[in-house]
Amino acid sequence: MKIEGTALCMGPDIDTDIIIAGRYLRTRDRREWVKHAFEDMDPSLAPRLEGKMIIAGKNFGCGSSREQAAIALKESGVKGVIAPSFARIFYRNAINIGLPVVECDCTCRSGEPVTADLVEGIVTIGERSYRIRPLSPRMLDILSAGGLVEHWRSRR
Repeated sequence: MKIEGTALCMGPDIDTDIIIAGRYLRTRDRREWVKHAFEDMDPSLAPRLEGKMIIAGKNFGCGSSREQAAIALKESGVKGVIAPSFARIFYRNAINIGLPVVECDCTCRSGEPVTADLVEGIVTIGERSYRIRPLSPRMLDILSAGGLVEHWRSRR
């Protein structure tokens, strides 16, 4: 399984309140979450997320355990998130809703092409390649299906 996109570089400790502020969670309308993704960090960012691979610093998705943060990213068209480490609950939420997440300590410049081969365990950003621990076959199955619910539906 390969995912490709354009690098969007972020720093460390991006918490779920930055991804989608709690004030927008009064609605279940995912289109609202998409419109307000990263609003408190950069109000102009949400419309530019389509096709991006977020390359972040350590501890991405820390903070509250809201599943809506991962959903907002996926619904925004983010192809995946690469960071040296993730909050465990965010990591599992992302896999469960079909958003690829990759643990890799790497450097980037926004706009560079990014490819992550989740089977072979290689991330390429621009001309640089990084070895990663490949995802388990079960996680790859869940991602390939589009998330955990779709994975279980396909097994019926």
